[in-house]
Amino acid sequence: MSMSRARVARRIAAAAAYGGGGIGLLGGAAVGLVLTELSLAKRVVGGSEAAPPRADGRYGFAFARRTGQPPLRLAFIGDSTAAGQGVHRPSQTPGALLASGLAAVAERPVDLRNVALPGAQSSDLERQVTLALDDPEQLPDVCVIMIGANDVTRRMPAAQSVRLLADAVRRLRESGCEVVVGTCPDLGTIEPVYQPLRWIARRLSRQLAAAQTIGVVEQGGRTVSLGDLLGPEFAANPRELFGPDNYHPSAEGYATAAMAVLPTLCASLGLWPEEAPETRDEGIMPVATAAAEAASEGGTEVTAARGPWARLLRRHRPSEPGADAPEPTPSPPPVSH
Repeated sequence: MSMSRARVARRIAAAAAYGGGGIGLLGGAAVGLVLTELSLAKRVVGGSEAAPPRADGRYGFAFARRTGQPPLRLAFIGDSTAAGQGVHRPSQTPGALLASGLAAVAERPVDLRNVALPGAQSSDLERQVTLALDDPEQLPDVCVIMIGANDVTRRMPAAQSVRLLADAVRRLRESGCEVVVGTCPDLGTIEPVYQPLRWIARRLSRQLAAAQTIGVVEQGGRTVSLGDLLGPEFAANPRELFGPDNYHPSAEGYATAAMAVLPTLCASLGLWPEEAPETRDEGIMPVATAAAEAASEGGTEVTAARGPWARLLRRHRPSEPGADAPEPTPSPPPVSH
């Protein structure tokens, strides 16, 4: 399966690079029916209409007094998952969790700015990146992107989705910003989605995740797979890991995702030990192979090596969701930008 996924992901990424159209896994009529049903299922579970809590502001105040170092700047862009929709406290959002974790590892304050938009597709990334880079005196040091689920459910051609994401990563990298992308989550875990729709949704979302990885790594970014991470755990514990609407993650679900992303976020800034005991280095392999492998196991990092090669790192995950999550610094009042 992974070799087949690697081939298709490579074709999608190539089409993205050269401006081609979408490459489907199924006939057009079948895909239309499947994704229409998936969108209906999304509405059945009652996607939350409430605005996500604002978590923008400074984290790790104590480190500013202790070290006197200026804050790191962390930007968050993407869809409802990046925005933290489904929870009610700012401290429960992935942005706040990662800002707190980064501050603790770096031992310096972190300024978080989140411009993610619930419901966003990859076509909104250009606007969001422009917002994130709007102040040349306050450019982000690192940016986390979570995107892709709405591209699948709204039938955006995979090659177009990957091209838009790669463009966003390139702009951020050209500004001097490190980039970490949480790839498309596994849509086969939405509870009201049944077989064979569940299998097809999983296949489409994992295929997009693999293709996203190729596009991101080729532009100098890093990826972390969220697919499988939000798969077995969500399937086994939907009441615990999904929020009240059964579609967006709960506080525990976001903590699980944040703990998967934190090592890669820190490593992108040179703050994570390369030989950390919980890291299993799978070595150097072709980018498409690494992308396909990562799409099947959550918490797996892919980063560029040399030429068409990439390094695959499997990160240890806490056995209990959020068990080892950093205690978030109480969030300051929202800061308007």
